[in-house]
Order: sequence, then C-alpha cells, then structure tokens
Amino acid sequence: MILGQISWLDCFVFLVFLAPQLIIHVGFFPTLFCGLRALPFLLLKLPLTFVYERLLLSREYRSPFVQQASWFEDIVIRCVRYAFAYIPANIGRVFFSKWVALPFLRFRMLRHGYIRSPIHWHEVNESDFKGIWLIKDQYNHPDIVIYYSHGGGFSMGSSYFYLEFFLALLSCLSLNFNNPAILSLEYSLVPDASHPTQLHQAIAGYRYLQSLASPSKIVVSGDSAGASLVLSLLLYLGNKRSGISNGGLAPELFLPGMAVLISPWVTLISPKDRNTASDYLDADNLHQYAKQYAGAKISVHDPLISPGKCKDISWWREAAPDHGFFIAFGAEEVFAPEIRDLIYLLEKANVRVESQEAKGGIHAWPVASLFLCSTREKRTNGLTEIMKQISDKMGT
Repeated sequence: MILGQISWLDCFVFLVFLAPQLIIHVGFFPTLFCGLRALPFLLLKLPLTFVYERLLLSREYRSPFVQQASWFEDIVIRCVRYAFAYIPANIGRVFFSKWVALPFLRFRMLRHGYIRSPIHWHEVNESDFKGIWLIKDQYNHPDIVIYYSHGGGFSMGSSYFYLEFFLALLSCLSLNFNNPAILSLEYSLVPDASHPTQLHQAIAGYRYLQSLASPSKIVVSGDSAGASLVLSLLLYLGNKRSGISNGGLAPELFLPGMAVLISPWVTLISPKDRNTASDYLDADNLHQYAKQYAGAKISVHDPLISPGKCKDISWWREAAPDHGFFIAFGAEEVFAPEIRDLIYLLEKANVRVESQEAKGGIHAWPVASLFLCSTREKRTNGLTEIMKQISDKMGT
C-alpha cells in the first residue's frame, strides 16, 4: 500500500487531529502561546524568505536542497526547520504520537479508497518492551523481518507515525519476498527515561524477534536516533562484556543478517555537527536531547550511547552483521560528516558496507519523501533502493 502525496487537505485534517491532543497533553495556554510565537514566522519570515530564495535569487545561489525541491517540499521543510529549532519537545512529541498519527493514517487510507489496512498489524505489549508487528500473511512464518527503531532525537516520535512508511516498505519487499514482516520498537522517550533503558528495550525486542525468525533473516534498521540505537545494539551484541547490566537479557542472541541505516545519528555530540542551509535539524537542540538521553550517571561519550565514539575496529568487526551495512544519508544534513567517518571506519575494519549519499539531500529523506514528493517515482526512490539492497543481500 503506497498512498499519494500529502495534500493541503491532509495538512488541515492533521491539524484538526492535533489541536485537541495538544490541549489534552500540553494544555490550552501553552499551546496557544506556542501558536502565537509562531505567527511572525508563518506570516512574515516564511513567505519573505521563500519568495526571496525561490524567485529573486539565481538558482546557483539557492541552498542545494531548494535547488531540487518543489515549492511544496520547500515550504514544508522550512516549517519543519522552524519546529525543530523553536517548538518545545513536549509539544513536538504530540505531533508524532499515536493519538494523532493513527487517525491521520486512517483518514489518508480512506481518501485513497482503503477502509482497512491491506497488511495485518497489531501492537506488541511485552513486559520488557513494546512495539508494532506488521506482516503480509499473519498465518505463516516470515521469510524476512525488519527490526526497526524510529527517529525523533530520543525525545519524540513513535512507531505509529511511521506506519504508512512501514506499509509502503512491506509492499515493496513483497515484490521479492513471500512474507515480509516488520517489528517496530516503541522505546521510551526522554526525559521519561534515559540510557540504558532504551538499549535494554532494544535488546528485549531483538530477543523476542529471534523467537519468531532466524537471525539470518533479520535486518536491523532505523533512522536518525533510532539508527543510533541500532548501532548501540550491534556494538552490544558484538561485545557481551560491554559493561552494561543486562539482567540475563541477551546471552543467547546472535548477530542479524544485515543493517540498513537511514541518516544515523552516529556521534551524539560532535564538533562536526553544524546547521546547514538545507537541513531542518538544529545541532544545539540535538545536543541537549543527547545529554538527556545519556542521563546523569553515564558519559554522553560512552560508545554504547554514542556509537561514533567507538574507534576500535576489532569491536566493529565483531559487531557487523553477516551481510554488512547499507547506509543512506543526505550530503547536506547535519550528521553527514560523522556518517562519512563511520563509513570510513567500517571500511577500515574490512566490514562490508555500501552507502548512498544523496546530492543536495537532507536528513531522513527516504522517509520524508514518501509523504512530500509529487510523483510516485520520487516518493519511492528511497524505498526502492532499500528493497534492492535487502533483496540482493538477503534474498534466497
């Protein structure tokens, strides 16, 4: 199931679903004040900068992303950039929550003629982790499973917000696999919990998944902070003597078949993180989220918190999946320098790694483009490449 581009009607309906949830979870006056603070941006800065850059500047002087973006993509990313920089995380969390994302997906499905999901999914509520299980045929065993960890700076995001992406990914994988499945981890967010809670949940989810499928059929995957958590999981699996208390969680676990990472947050606090004219991430806010994630007891530079701090090539070699890594990222995103360093380190460790650096690309574009791009080809470019990589390496 691959739905069409987000429309202005979709945007309006999303706000209709969002408004009452903000009042319930944040409060009327904080929501009102946040909206009032955004008015100068929406009424003045947004239209003025948009007109200036797109109509008055020559193409070669525009930011790399704007040079290739449609006007709709450009406007949305400008709004997202403002939100990441100025809207508090407790409000951003509501944007991506189950109670907004799920009814919005159902509206989108109805608008495209789907009364119910053509792919089965249900919530998983175990004592030590929560998630969402999606599978093409719930009555048969999967022949490939994606273990996914969503992004959101560890402070926001949910599996429910990614459901449309998962449904589209399963549709693509169905072209080359008989019964693909996805287990999406619903990990605890900061400041409600800090490391190692999220890593423990990731380990527990992986253990649960290994009871359903052989490790050779598992692809660990994620974007942004979720991809960072995937890297931490791999480092943990590669070094059982890592020092983290596991309570007997993972003595029997084996490495997965492959890792697919989208714009991984490799090093949580890095001097190489710099805001760019194209990307929507804000480095200063991300560094604050990183400190919250690390908590007060563990250094934010610990490799199991910030995988880019691991420079031990033997550790990476032990942590590498059998079929290696595929890493997709944008050349203009804040994390690009650290991602390139990770690719170089993996290559130095003789680990199989393939990457796709999108020219003019921004953070997590394979996910965002599914919603924003005008043509089906552009919307599914990222999905198609992910499907190709998984099929080439994991197909039978």
